[in-house]
Amino acid sequence: MVRILGFVATFLVPAAACAAGLVDISNRDAIKGLKEALTRGGQTAVARLGVENGFLGNDRVKIPLPPPLRKMEAVMRTIGMDGHADELVLRMNRAAEAAVPEARTLLVDAVKKMSVQDAKGILAGGEDAATQYFKRTTSEPLAKRFQPIVKKAMEKVKLAEKYDEIAASGAKFGLVKEEDAQLEDYVTRKALDGLFVIIAEEEKKIRKDPAAAASAILRKVFGAIGK
Repeated sequence: MVRILGFVATFLVPAAACAAGLVDISNRDAIKGLKEALTRGGQTAVARLGVENGFLGNDRVKIPLPPPLRKMEAVMRTIGMDGHADELVLRMNRAAEAAVPEARTLLVDAVKKMSVQDAKGILAGGEDAATQYFKRTTSEPLAKRFQPIVKKAMEKVKLAEKYDEIAASGAKFGLVKEEDAQLEDYVTRKALDGLFVIIAEEEKKIRKDPAAAASAILRKVFGAIGK
């Protein structure tokens, strides 16, 4: 399934090259093929992250302690509170892993709602055009879906409450970014960042080694582009 996202890559070639190859196939076929690739690619990214250690076991997306607590981490470990720090990191990443499956439906819906203009933008866009499309159309609704799940997962972490108190005070004096003033907001944002990192990562890998099409429509569309 990961390999299917590779077909997005073949769309993201210069517009002139696309035009030459696509002249013999319909816009409907091209858009259908693109939507299939994006749908499967989005689902693959969700599947990679929405499991135990999907975030925690991947240094590319692992969620670290928030900046204010990172400054305190050395002291916490010195006085024997390293367990609290480790528990917070674990809980934050588990919260992200629990929230990410909520993205599956929204990513699929975003593809279904894609306009002809959207598709053209991806076809003629840059190397991360598909990722940017997902980011533009799903970031806000994803944040709304993620946050309640993240909040529930963080409720049992007492250190989270202390963090909120410290961060809220620091934010008033400009010591903590407003967006980091609540731990659930921080984790939600990092979960979204991680999702888009993986989607972009898949695009990059597949541009280097496009796979064979897995369906007739994809073979037709991408085969034409390659001519």
